[in-house]
Amino acid sequence: MTPQYQIRADYDAHTIVVYQAYSPAIAEAALRAGRFVAPFSFHRMTWIKPSFMWLMHRSNWARKPGQERVLAVRITREGWEESLSQAVLTTAAPAAVAQAAVHVQWDPERSQRGAALNHYSIQVGIGRRLIRTFTDDWIVGLTDLTPQVRKASALIQTGHTAKAQRLFPAERTYPLPQTLQDAVCPGS
Repeated sequence: MTPQYQIRADYDAHTIVVYQAYSPAIAEAALRAGRFVAPFSFHRMTWIKPSFMWLMHRSNWARKPGQERVLAVRITREGWEESLSQAVLTTAAPAAVAQAAVHVQWDPERSQRGAALNHYSIQVGIGRRLIRTFTDDWIVGLTDLTPQVRKASALIQTGHTAKAQRLFPAERTYPLPQTLQDAVCPGS
């Protein structure tokens, strides 16, 4: 049985993939530059999600206005863990949340068809104080997954879920150090 709060992600020895959905203008500029540039906003929190399925639910498989492009954002594990070390759960005292450089919330993980599952997926909000560090120091690569997302969505809609699943990134339990686990997982 899957633990209720567990980070599942596509990662290797040095990096982890998080997902974001953007408008075509933001995605195209970022892909051309190899990093986030204007019109990406450096003045508001940006949310990163290591769960591909949760982002598919959130962006409606890249069909939601302003979220038509899905990017895989490969960041350093050092940066990922640094963000978590500065995180406050969004369920904490309002004053602590307001002052936090990073917000963490847990939402129900989603199935291919968007149904809520019985375990949770982490969402990490990188605040304004860390945006430049995120974009300039932690990101090592951006990949446009939009064609893959659209193909998978079409396969699911036509009942070919097994074929669609082959297009999903492989995610496995992320080995979070216990101190970070205690800080970001409710009830730890």
